[in-house]
Amino acid sequence: MDNKQLGNLLDRYMNKEASEQETRELFLYINDPQNEQQVTELFGDFLNKESEERILPAYRQQEILNRIFEHQSSSGKKFKHGILTQTKWAAAILLFMLCGVYLLKSNKPKPAVLTAINKPKTFDKKPGSNKAILTLGNGSQIVLDSARNGMLVQQGNTKIIKSANGHIAYNKTLAATAAPIYNTMTTPRGGKYDLQLSDGTRVWLNASSSITYPIAFSGTERRVTVTGEAYFEVAKNKNMPFKINVNDKEEVQVLGTHFNIMAYSDESQIKTTLLEGSVKIVRNKIMGMLKPGQQAQLSSDGKLSVTDDADINAVMAWKNGQTLFVNEDIKTIMRQVSRWYDIDVEYQGDIPARLFTGGISRESNLSVLLKVLEINKIHFRAAGKKLIVTP
Repeated sequence: MDNKQLGNLLDRYMNKEASEQETRELFLYINDPQNEQQVTELFGDFLNKESEERILPAYRQQEILNRIFEHQSSSGKKFKHGILTQTKWAAAILLFMLCGVYLLKSNKPKPAVLTAINKPKTFDKKPGSNKAILTLGNGSQIVLDSARNGMLVQQGNTKIIKSANGHIAYNKTLAATAAPIYNTMTTPRGGKYDLQLSDGTRVWLNASSSITYPIAFSGTERRVTVTGEAYFEVAKNKNMPFKINVNDKEEVQVLGTHFNIMAYSDESQIKTTLLEGSVKIVRNKIMGMLKPGQQAQLSSDGKLSVTDDADINAVMAWKNGQTLFVNEDIKTIMRQVSRWYDIDVEYQGDIPARLFTGGISRESNLSVLLKVLEINKIHFRAAGKKLIVTP
């Protein structure tokens, strides 16, 4: 797509003249990393050529944000995969990209509403980052975010290496020692980290999560324990199945696959979502096999169910650098906010039962997310280090 075609599509979208097919075409194009430079430059030229009155005036921002964060009634059906969900998420990307380009490239006075969106509020928090504590087999602890890069320590015949990008790897130099040595990696609120186990399995931990594992696997199986949320890319080994104890409530059995486990204690369900391969979910004598795209849901009363059309984009948003919610109520959203921004949340008044869909970059400050929620008549105020949510 050349600049003229892209410019025409952008202009039609901003004037609400684009068809569904044109909207899909525009969003697919702007979300393709290969087009990033062309799109960014074109948006800058587009905005700088317009009059001050035309550049994202308040009513146009309101319209775009309303389309992104349009709330549904609590009895509304969940969105399926398709243009509606994609459109809402891509529109969010488009809006914040437009705001960012304007602020960086335009020499004209900034519209008041844009300033309000991007200016930190009195109560603001920076997003989380690579933070974790590694507890070794002898009980000593290493604060990983402040530890030096390179080899941290050697336990038995295994070296623990920290890379510059916040990644831990276990390099086994010889055969495993007779007595297994266990380590635990724990992320706080506002933290995330990833590691590579000695068998090559990759694990990404979300905020407020932990994984306990042997520094080297031996015997007939590979067994770890997980709390919170983690994404796995398990190294294949038919002779040593990989087994995960989840909150002492269920077990996930796998040979080699990609999947996400969400098992926070303050959520009503443990959700295991399969992206690739196959896994078996075991709860007491109840078992369930998952295929790619399916999600197992274990409720607090022990009932196990399987959903066929899991929203993979929403499940994987945290790992892909997004804060994303699809048809979620405000309390579900604020639980995500509490973990990632390391804040306490309290509710006052009669909070309306509405569902929201939308998202922002996980690198955004808290004030950006609060602003778009306030447009939908959810309000916030600070009380010390606590965020108060009111109607």
